[in-house]
Amino acid sequence: MIVHVVWATPDVQDVVPVEVAADASVADAVRHSGLAAHYGLDPASLRYARFGNRIDASARLADGDRIEIVRGLTVDPKAVRAARARVKAAAGKGALGSRRTP
Repeated sequence: MIVHVVWATPDVQDVVPVEVAADASVADAVRHSGLAAHYGLDPASLRYARFGNRIDASARLADGDRIEIVRGLTVDPKAVRAARARVKAAAGKGALGSRRTP
């Protein structure tokens, strides 16, 4: 069966069709795609999605699946929001920004 393995960043979009056995896992398809080795990705730190939905590396594939290789978050979203709120508060805009009425 044929599946497509995808790696995308703001600079690179790479889609590799891979022929795998009927009982192949996500990890098998990613390994056969060669994308991790080509881009120097650490397989232990990668996560995967099937058509945009998170999936485990041991999940079995179906013909025509698109497997996306996704990286972990580089920053904590809560920390970024908190920092943004502190900057707004220091500027005197408060949580509602300029929509606040006197």
